[in-house]
Amino acid sequence: MRMAVDGSGGLAGRARVEDALAWIDAHAPPLGREEVPVADAAGRVLCEDVLAEADLPPFDRAAVDGIAVRADETVGASTYNPLLLRLAAGGAGDLAAGTAVRVCAGDPLPRGADAVVPLDHVEAGEEGACAVIEPAVGGNEVERAGSLGARGSILLAAMRQLRPGDIGALAAAGRARVAVVGRPRVRCVLSGAVAEAGTPPAPGAVHDGNGPMLRSLIERDGGVGAELRRVERKREALRAALEPPGVDIVLVAGGTGRGGNDHAAAALAEAGELAIDGVALRPGATAGIGRTKAGVPVLLLPGTPAACLCAYELIAGRAIRRLGGRNPALPLVSRTMTAARKIVSEIGVTEVVPVRCANRAEVEPMPSFAAAGLRAVTEADGFVVVPEGSEGYQRGAMVTVYLYDDRAASSEPAHARS
Repeated sequence: MRMAVDGSGGLAGRARVEDALAWIDAHAPPLGREEVPVADAAGRVLCEDVLAEADLPPFDRAAVDGIAVRADETVGASTYNPLLLRLAAGGAGDLAAGTAVRVCAGDPLPRGADAVVPLDHVEAGEEGACAVIEPAVGGNEVERAGSLGARGSILLAAMRQLRPGDIGALAAAGRARVAVVGRPRVRCVLSGAVAEAGTPPAPGAVHDGNGPMLRSLIERDGGVGAELRRVERKREALRAALEPPGVDIVLVAGGTGRGGNDHAAAALAEAGELAIDGVALRPGATAGIGRTKAGVPVLLLPGTPAACLCAYELIAGRAIRRLGGRNPALPLVSRTMTAARKIVSEIGVTEVVPVRCANRAEVEPMPSFAAAGLRAVTEADGFVVVPEGSEGYQRGAMVTVYLYDDRAASSEPAHARS
């Protein structure tokens, strides 16, 4: 069902943000599986459970440098009553009574040993001996066989986004490759005349802020190969840029308004389906959603950089994250803080309000994106999303703040840092 704007140019009749997100959730399922080397899998999402092919570790081993002992023999040991043990050679043999074996972290325990005494609890004794000055209990500083994963157990569950520690765990388990969700291939279509960076713009042209900004956002959200296509603000040119295969999603920036030279919505309708034309979002009201005849999702983003950013964060980014199997929620740290001043909004529209940290517990609103553009982003610590059913928040209200940098809420205010 197509949801359209009213002819007056107001926000009445535009699709709710919730409707846009529901469409994305229904039309942007995770991509298929692919196998990649474990060393290259950081940030990727597992498409299936990873099972332990053997016990991990495969044997009892020392967790620290020290001496392997029989724990019951160390009872009563202290600095006043050191226990003398004869140092035996390491190896696969049994640990004889009254002896200890030097071990390094990761070494297998000799048979009969059930504890490791760390080196700082051991003193040098006479030649070939050592003195234990703290008792050990069974299992002390020992990693038991299978403690990190028994054979056949789940090491890492499907749909987990792999962190560096996960890469280490997979490598330690002997895995060379791992099956992950494919990375979304993205095409960015930029509508309108722009000037190259480092050169003065021609009359009627501007420097392109959307392309580089979108590329960085796409990479943050797991997309790959952000293909930038600059086209004229003509319906035929836009439609031609939507149709070529080889990508999983298309973003169009610019040409989404209601002016005489805004043709993105019409181009998408001709290339496939225009499902949503206009969203009750401020800034970002001219955003749209649809898909090509081949079923490739297309997200229409406003050409104004601040509105483009907000529409991407709240709508388009969700589609890219879902395609890559990631958590679809905003990938920003959120904190509950107190509004130091009243935050004003309008019922019937979801509004993104830039804020800065007044102190470690409070935030205050800044000039809107409409008034300040991207400057509102560069000077803000984050933003508050006011839902469509709210007129804003009173001073003292608890609000959810999405922070560009979590350090902002634990240091001095933004205006002091600038």
